[in-house]
Amino acid sequence: MKKALVVGIDFYKHGPALYGCVNDAHGVKAILERNGDGTVNFAVELLAGTGANAAVTRESLRNKVRELFEGDSDIALFYFAGHGHLDETGGYLLGSDSKGDDGLALGDVMTFAAKSHAKNKIIVLDSCHSGIAGAKPTATTMSELTDGMTILTASTDTQYASEKNGSGVFTTLFIDALTGAARNLIGAITPGSVYAYIDQSLGPWQQRPVFKTNVKRFVSLRTVQPPIALGELQKLAELFPIGTSELKLDPTFEPERPTPPDPSIPPPDPVNTVKFAILQNYVRVNLVEPDGAQHMWHAAMGSKACKLTVLGEHYRRLVAEGKI
Repeated sequence: MKKALVVGIDFYKHGPALYGCVNDAHGVKAILERNGDGTVNFAVELLAGTGANAAVTRESLRNKVRELFEGDSDIALFYFAGHGHLDETGGYLLGSDSKGDDGLALGDVMTFAAKSHAKNKIIVLDSCHSGIAGAKPTATTMSELTDGMTILTASTDTQYASEKNGSGVFTTLFIDALTGAARNLIGAITPGSVYAYIDQSLGPWQQRPVFKTNVKRFVSLRTVQPPIALGELQKLAELFPIGTSELKLDPTFEPERPTPPDPSIPPPDPVNTVKFAILQNYVRVNLVEPDGAQHMWHAAMGSKACKLTVLGEHYRRLVAEGKI
């Protein structure tokens, strides 16, 4: 069972309004609810602070966060987009009625998560100064992450979280990652791959995302269509047996012939052309590369070889060990 609390607050009684947080929250809710094939993923509860008559108070926010981390779900995920506050006592998430340090203390969020029986606790914050999450206020070099906890924030403790075109820069990348930009070759999207995508997308002069984790293995936040069919991926160990990193090719692998035809070139072999189509798909996802030739066509027609890349050897080993 996966459950998520998604919060977006635009309305603030005592401070400047925001304009993209509620839309961001709706976007996160929509992407978390279903996997790429339409199957149910997270059970999501949304809190949207859109105005005076639809405010998200500090008390309601605190109660919902506590409720999220109750129980023994497989994943409990908390997403927040709104104002953040930082002072000498620590960081705070501001409800619609908050002024500053009367917001929801990040220390309280960490306490709720630390006491939770959920197997995985994931906290995603798109707010200013959110990078302070997981650090003790009196010693910011010390972490208070308990087992199974992961934190992903839009910026460091000293930075502001930017908006662009009516949406948070961080959340736009977060949704892109969950849509499929951060998928692996079996279509799984993990917190680590999400962070890697966001980190690569933001330049060194922009806000810097922060990633903190204390887990034994990453869980999948969402699954999407993989870039290569699972059946083809599982043929890696068959085409490249243990200890074999190269596969010898010849013209019988290539179904296309040069023009005009050369009678000295043997005709295509149907068995080999099927293998060759799979090998070309491996090339497309960086598992295999031609050896000593510019393209796979040249490798086949020149009776050269193709070989596993470092990534290809990694996946070949996973297939051989029955892990894929």
